[in-house]
Amino acid sequence: MSSTTASAAARPAGPQAPAAGSARKPVDPRSARRRRSLAQWGFIAPAVLFMALFFGYPLVRNLVMSFQDYSPSTFFTGEAPFNGTDNWRTVFDDGLFGKALWQTVLFTVGSLAGQFCIGLALAVFFTRRFPLNGILRSLILLPWLVPMVVSGIVWRRIFDQDTGVLNSFLGTVGLPAGTPWLTSTSMALISVILVNIWIGIPFNMVILYGGLQEVPKELHEAAALDGASAWRTFRSVTLPVLKPVITVVLVLGFMSTVKILDLVLALTDGGPADSTQTLGTLTYQNSFVQMDFGAGAVVGNILILISAVFAVFYLRVNRNEGK
Repeated sequence: MSSTTASAAARPAGPQAPAAGSARKPVDPRSARRRRSLAQWGFIAPAVLFMALFFGYPLVRNLVMSFQDYSPSTFFTGEAPFNGTDNWRTVFDDGLFGKALWQTVLFTVGSLAGQFCIGLALAVFFTRRFPLNGILRSLILLPWLVPMVVSGIVWRRIFDQDTGVLNSFLGTVGLPAGTPWLTSTSMALISVILVNIWIGIPFNMVILYGGLQEVPKELHEAAALDGASAWRTFRSVTLPVLKPVITVVLVLGFMSTVKILDLVLALTDGGPADSTQTLGTLTYQNSFVQMDFGAGAVVGNILILISAVFAVFYLRVNRNEGK
């Protein structure tokens, strides 16, 4: 007892002083910011390097190529002399460029209109609860999951004038058969648009269906109490709330449709008589059929510019919606 009291008395009343050398030095704010900045760049650097190698370099190289006389001999000699704007003049003076540009507009607008309208109708339909709802929605996704080349080959067989399933079905039900879906200059582009609509419907339906789930039910209940019809409720309540989602669907759909290539190649290869030639197929034809890589680079740059404009529009819309 006495020893405990003595040790307690000997213990200092105040807080113990830190041992020599154990005091922590104050952190320099500039050094901390520097380390934090280096850590941030360490996380960003792989993505920046990836973008520079696989996106930045091809874009710059394609732009430079559009001002060069780049031919198959360049692969052996390594020489591609600059020819100024000769490639650009060649492309713009070619009547096929104007035709391909107009058909790209028709193809893009027709595809987007069909995909969006049918996708929105299906999205509204599937918001209702009924048996096999989930199974049917899953089955509708199949066209979107199948590779586009495979879809093109299958539809080419379906559209075949002599042995195609579509003409056989039309003949069976008493409708005019033997329609040259892919071999007529007046029908080929329409047929390609129909196939692209079929492929794009699932994407539109999924995105719009998700947007419809976010529409507050209280708004629909308030509209019902005011005596609004179903169409009036959809037009005045649902569509305004769905506007950000609609913008995203249309912009992303445009960027994927305007540069489409594999589907057109699988169905018509740009024919007949260039009636389904688009900017995407024209780039391919110039570069890999005619081996005029400079002209192909010009059309490719125009496609990149068009996509970039809509990409900027998409980012601005998202930023404004975020605010």
